[in-house]
Amino acid sequence: MTGMDRPRRLRRTPALRRLVAETTLEPRQLVLPMFVADGLAEPRPIGSMPGVVQHSLDSLRKTAVEAVTAGVGGIMLFGVPRPEDKDAVGSAASDPRGILNRGLRALADEVGDSTVVMADTCLDEFTDHGHCGVLAADGAVDNDATLDRYVEMALAQAEAGADLLGTSGMMDGQVGAIRHGLDAAGRVDTGILAYSAKYASAFYGPFREAVGSSLEGDRRTYQQDPANRREAIRELDLDLAEGADIVMVKPAMSYLDILREVADRSTVPVAAYQISGEYAMIAAAAERGWIDRRGAILESLTSIRRAGADIVLTYWATEAANWLS
Repeated sequence: MTGMDRPRRLRRTPALRRLVAETTLEPRQLVLPMFVADGLAEPRPIGSMPGVVQHSLDSLRKTAVEAVTAGVGGIMLFGVPRPEDKDAVGSAASDPRGILNRGLRALADEVGDSTVVMADTCLDEFTDHGHCGVLAADGAVDNDATLDRYVEMALAQAEAGADLLGTSGMMDGQVGAIRHGLDAAGRVDTGILAYSAKYASAFYGPFREAVGSSLEGDRRTYQQDPANRREAIRELDLDLAEGADIVMVKPAMSYLDILREVADRSTVPVAAYQISGEYAMIAAAAERGWIDRRGAILESLTSIRRAGADIVLTYWATEAANWLS
């Protein structure tokens, strides 16, 4: 047979496949989400996320150093307060002595500028009702009152050493309010990682165990409807206009179509979060021998990069970085 197209020629050897690969996956593109819990002397395993723990301050420092050594690009920190420290407005979130701000200071002191320290700028871990904002008298989340709390939280996190603030609450105007608050306080160099398209997903379940969530009900009045596509672009445009330095799609794997559209439109770097439920599904299937663990992890991360993410948040960041180095 002559004149036949033979794409297989470029798949024949590992060296050929490597030469023509269209998508790269590098340690610097990975961000490790971590949980630091108040009152722990030792790390506490998270049952629904095998291999992931709530850290003590000491284990947080040690694990951060391991991530930096592997070449991971950043660390996103979530705080887990003691139940008795939660209240209706999430006071511990902006308290300099609160666990998240203590954790940020520990990271900043330990790793310095060798990686990017990121903070979750949301109230849900700290409120006794588990919502991402302040509640009005009728029980609804009060958008504008919540913005005031976000600004207070952002200033505390910037003071504690965060390089980037992750605005994950999905309140209208949150990026603009935080940017204005930071600038007014002279924190012009603190960046904002905007959760521009964050969907009300069923795949967040394990995360709620990880942060000891107090939520009853759901967050569908402020997180996006999984059925909607155009709405994500509207949210993206608003965040860009308000000053976002990086934008993000969350979850990643169930929303690769959204990620592609955001990446095509965004004028700033784009991140995507491989969330707890996505992690747990692969981990559980691998534990049962149903899939190849390493292959599935790398394939899933490559798919997120292929869809357009410049940055991928994944609980496998350090392990994958070591494989890739």
